[in-house]
Amino acid sequence: MTDIEKTAGGEGAPPAAPEAIRAIPVKHYGRYVSAVIAIALLAAIVYAFSQGKINWHAIPDYFFDDRILTGVGKTLLLTVLSMVIGIVGGIVLAVMRLSKNPVTSSIAWFYIWFFRGTPVLVQLFLWFNLGLVFEYINLGPIYKNYWSDFMTPLLTALLGLGLNEAAYMAEICRAGLLAVDEGQTEASHALGMSHAKTLRRVVIPQAMRVIVPPTGNEVINMLKTTSLVAAVQYPELFRYAQDIGQNSGAPVEMYFLAAAWYLIMTSILSVGQYYIERYYARGSSRQLPDTPWQKVKANMFSLGRPKGGAA
Repeated sequence: MTDIEKTAGGEGAPPAAPEAIRAIPVKHYGRYVSAVIAIALLAAIVYAFSQGKINWHAIPDYFFDDRILTGVGKTLLLTVLSMVIGIVGGIVLAVMRLSKNPVTSSIAWFYIWFFRGTPVLVQLFLWFNLGLVFEYINLGPIYKNYWSDFMTPLLTALLGLGLNEAAYMAEICRAGLLAVDEGQTEASHALGMSHAKTLRRVVIPQAMRVIVPPTGNEVINMLKTTSLVAAVQYPELFRYAQDIGQNSGAPVEMYFLAAAWYLIMTSILSVGQYYIERYYARGSSRQLPDTPWQKVKANMFSLGRPKGGAA
């Protein structure tokens, strides 16, 4: 018998390797058009502001002024203290709302209804002028004084901002607690855990995923809301910027300066909020989202990669 020559691709020959698939990315022309429009609008806005009668050199001159830095510090302090009052009060009110006692539940409902239904600025003026109703504050042997001397601008700001924030935090905390399945509590009690330990070890850690994002938004909103206390004579960032603007003859420039400082502070708080949300997402996400620095590194390394690739 004659041997039959085996040709390439015939029986017994190794299979040919598949050709690499060249991926051609889809072109999104709408992105280029929208980018051009956005750049044109930004350039038009920048040009309009550059032609305005604004002394831009006054902003860097006062940006690190001692009064401005003092106002920044007092704004941050007022934000922290008001949020502490709001969070503590919100937790208490949330527990009262969820209570089976109709009296405590009704009191919490009325509190939330009143403070959420009236503007913060109105509440600040009410606290500041309660001396028309209560001439004295008398705590017996502990403290006694005129209301006008007792209700200082700082105390007015803390009460107006903190008590108002407690109403919103109460609803946020209540929503977070209700988001945890009741089976978690029942299983914990079946294992012999007390109610307090169940809240601390089981319910609250799971509720934090729901509570943290809106709480972070409330902190940022509180930082901006502190500008309202300038109406009750408390010297914070906005009030110092107003005073400097009136004395220097550059009021609008100082408004831009204050806006720049608010943007810096809110940006820092936003970064902190992102990492806190990422921390509490460990129990629900299999893979945590990239941090901003990880996203930057990934984008930098992806620039050197060839387009397309083998599938």
